[in-house]
Amino acid sequence: MSGGVDSSVAAWMLREAGHPLVGVFMRNGVSVGEEQSAKKSCCSAGDARDARMVAAALGVPFQAVDFQREFGSLIRHFVAEYQAGRTPNPCALCNRDLKFGSLFDCAEELGAAGVATGHYARIGREGGRVAVRRGVDRAKDQSYQLFAVSEEHLSRTRLPLGDLTKPEVRALAERANLRTAKKADSQEICFVPGNDYRRLLAERGVEFRAGPIVDTAGKPLGEHDGIERYTIGQRRGLGVATGNPMYVVDLIVDSATVVLGPADACTSAWLEMDAVNWIGIDPPSGGPLRADVQVRYHHNAAPAEVHVDGAGRARVLFDTPQLAVAAGQGAALYLGNRLVGGGWIARAERPPAPAAPEAPDGGAARAGSSPARPAARRGG
Repeated sequence: MSGGVDSSVAAWMLREAGHPLVGVFMRNGVSVGEEQSAKKSCCSAGDARDARMVAAALGVPFQAVDFQREFGSLIRHFVAEYQAGRTPNPCALCNRDLKFGSLFDCAEELGAAGVATGHYARIGREGGRVAVRRGVDRAKDQSYQLFAVSEEHLSRTRLPLGDLTKPEVRALAERANLRTAKKADSQEICFVPGNDYRRLLAERGVEFRAGPIVDTAGKPLGEHDGIERYTIGQRRGLGVATGNPMYVVDLIVDSATVVLGPADACTSAWLEMDAVNWIGIDPPSGGPLRADVQVRYHHNAAPAEVHVDGAGRARVLFDTPQLAVAAGQGAALYLGNRLVGGGWIARAERPPAPAAPEAPDGGAARAGSSPARPAARRGG
């Protein structure tokens, strides 16, 4: 129970169905002031109070569990990914390791049969195995963020909101007289107060590296004050004016170079992913899997061929090149509206390395990259 309307209604629905419950609030150890909580953050003292009071109103036992150590590991990973020039996906990692990982250890200690959350996705059975499907409310569907969760844990999970739309959830909260009925949705990473990840990186001692801004031909366009401030697919706040719409198409980490180009230079025809997790089906054998592949939370899954190598890796070949595919994000695999797994994007196609600009002495001034190297930053 996060103190939001979704988990509150999920608890109310399960209680109404006669299930014995224990409400759990996950403390992350990050201090969030009330003024920041009001800006659609979560995990503040106010959120904990709301969760506790909803549990009390429902007559449900409540515990606030200290997950500071686990969240500390998640935050260190988040920072390390940025330092490595990748784009972290902390929500998917939190789902795998905490909400559908450590929380199951807590459930077992409490003698609970499983875990329920307020995610907008559906869980059922098909062919004797768990089947995860998109939520009915496609605008709120959160199945993508479950691509890395183990099938065993998903088989012990309840998602009561999967068949509901957000307006229906709010209406149920009003009907049940829950104090969270009109509370704003959380739209931020829970350990990044104010949604300012740059501030978090600075607080964690990350040094922002200045460098050149160039186009895909290597022509200098300007200078930037930190490559960490840019993301693959970014269009606004580029710090240069070219007269034409430009995107961040690559970030060359070793030389702190930001590469800009038109939209078609920011697309990828293929990606490679590792740590592939399968949900409800066995890894395909004897040929590629035809699937729709979603490469970030706000992305329309695109048809592709998925070639599996048998060692937890796969190569995805899109029918049509996709915009802003970034290493560190997840690639979720769907058969229709059914989530059948996914993995972490390790590499993606990038435009050829820009030509090195002339240095004053006539030598090359840039440490180059190649199209085959890992995509250096994140999808926007």
